[in-house]
Amino acid sequence: MKGPPVTDAPARPLLGAHDIAVDRERVRRRRVIRLCLVVLVLEAYVVWSALAGRPLVVLPDVDPLVVAPVLFFVALIALLVGTQVGAGRSPHVTYRPEQVDVTLDDVVGIDPIVDDVRRSIDLFQTHRRFADQMGGTPRRGILFEGPPGTGKTLTAKAMAAEAGVPFLFVSATSFQSMYYGATARKIRTYFKALRQAARTEGGAIGFIEEIDAIALRRGGLLGADPTAAFVALPSRSSLLAGQGVVRNAMVSEGTGGVVNELLVQMQSFDQPVGADRFYNALVAAVNLLLPAQRQLKQRRPTRAPILLIAATNRADHLDPALLRPGRFDRRLTFNPPDAHGRRALVDHFLARRSHHAELDEPAVRDRVAAATNGWTPVMVEHLLDEALVNALRRGDDAMTFVDVEQARITELVGLGHPVTYTAGERALIATHEAGHAVTAWLVAPNRTLEVLTIVKRGSALGLLAHGDCEEVYTRTQDDLRALVQIAMGGWVAEELFFGQTTTGPASDLAAATRTAAQMVGAAGMTGSLVSFAATDRDLVTAVIGDPAARARLEDVLDSARATVRRLLASNRDLVEALRDALLDRYELVGEEITSVLEKAVAARPDGVRQAPPAEHLRIA
Repeated sequence: MKGPPVTDAPARPLLGAHDIAVDRERVRRRRVIRLCLVVLVLEAYVVWSALAGRPLVVLPDVDPLVVAPVLFFVALIALLVGTQVGAGRSPHVTYRPEQVDVTLDDVVGIDPIVDDVRRSIDLFQTHRRFADQMGGTPRRGILFEGPPGTGKTLTAKAMAAEAGVPFLFVSATSFQSMYYGATARKIRTYFKALRQAARTEGGAIGFIEEIDAIALRRGGLLGADPTAAFVALPSRSSLLAGQGVVRNAMVSEGTGGVVNELLVQMQSFDQPVGADRFYNALVAAVNLLLPAQRQLKQRRPTRAPILLIAATNRADHLDPALLRPGRFDRRLTFNPPDAHGRRALVDHFLARRSHHAELDEPAVRDRVAAATNGWTPVMVEHLLDEALVNALRRGDDAMTFVDVEQARITELVGLGHPVTYTAGERALIATHEAGHAVTAWLVAPNRTLEVLTIVKRGSALGLLAHGDCEEVYTRTQDDLRALVQIAMGGWVAEELFFGQTTTGPASDLAAATRTAAQMVGAAGMTGSLVSFAATDRDLVTAVIGDPAARARLEDVLDSARATVRRLLASNRDLVEALRDALLDRYELVGEEITSVLEKAVAARPDGVRQAPPAEHLRIA
């Protein structure tokens, strides 16, 4: 069944000129008129002074002995007032639209998010007509949630540049203060600046980074949810440094008071500011002296075109009152991009980085995108930067695919360590890794062999990196069985070639046990439909603790070991060929692995692969 058509360009509003542009032009004209009036007044004063023969500035004759103490007390008062004012000053940084160097075209790999963001910008720019003519309520807040590095801050900055309005950036931790009440005062000041910027510039976008630092769930001591089964950690804003602050005050200011202030301010976007606020206060004072039928009307606050964006990777810890419509009207989840998104990221980042012609081939870029499954945009960008570092170290000014693969393995496992193995250890490790690679090449046609190495990285003396040819979200029974068999490949190779095993396969057996436990205790692939994942216990612990489930687990592992033993016994020449290649070159990447295996098959008398008596094997 076909889904709705997908277009690259989102639908644009059909309501005419943007309200934001109209407001900014009107405000600009007012600003020019005020400036002209001030210049005319000053010019008139200068002309009058010249005609009257009076000096432009008249300085009073004051005794210096009087000025010195007066200036001292003025400076002292200014210091005291400045300390109090500074403690409640908003910590935000304002970026003009022309200062933001990113646009939505730079937000790559998350097309559904970008499409929704464009619609939000269209709604923001036509807010008045959407409210007055159509009767709707414009969006006031959008919550960006997702893992770090998925593009939340970049998207918010791009929205401000796209909308053409000031961007008021602030980190939630900047609101926190050691003085009681200062945190709430900073929040009030920030929203006041946001309202002022919206009225001055025709609109404004505010962005609060890591809002969970000041908006944790209320209830109980320090914001812990009394219904939760765990103890929630307090936010930084609740850690007050004043020794004279009592515990009850800390609870109110640290969580309840700060969250309450944030909730109130998110409902105050239409409050009057500046001259309107002073005028209304004056009218209210005058109305106290007037009868009911002679009351003066106050100025109604204009609808402030404000859009507040907040980012967090802990949305489940936020206070529920923040998440209701009217405060955060939209929640956008930033997930790591899929294969198509990562391919777009690779194209985007490589366009700005020096690379050899091999990285321009679509198949090679697809391999890079497939090998970074689960990576965020920042991780993909960092990968290519590290590949450039590898190229620079070997004296080249452009990266190659090998540089990218080495950088990826470094990111996943760690740097290679120059370890001097004994001749016996080197042969054993090479045989062990060759056993993994040959098993994977034969039993898993849907996987690619990416890196095979005997260079020590982290705690691994060697490793085989392999991945899916295509991005998949589910695993079949054959897929999981193949993963168990691949994990058994090193253990079986040691036993076949050396007659005994070492401590090296310990991590492989742990991985095989976890995969087999998923088959037995969660996926219902071994006869029992009981899911241990429904319990609160760890899956492997639950399966091992149940006698019947443990017996099925042992059967899966024993069957995989027997299958791999028959497989490698029939293909010893392939293991030996990879072992010798590893002893010679220490590390094989991509096609270097498969070319060694294919040459070994071609060197056989009949030139074909030998088919062992096993199921689901990649044997011709």
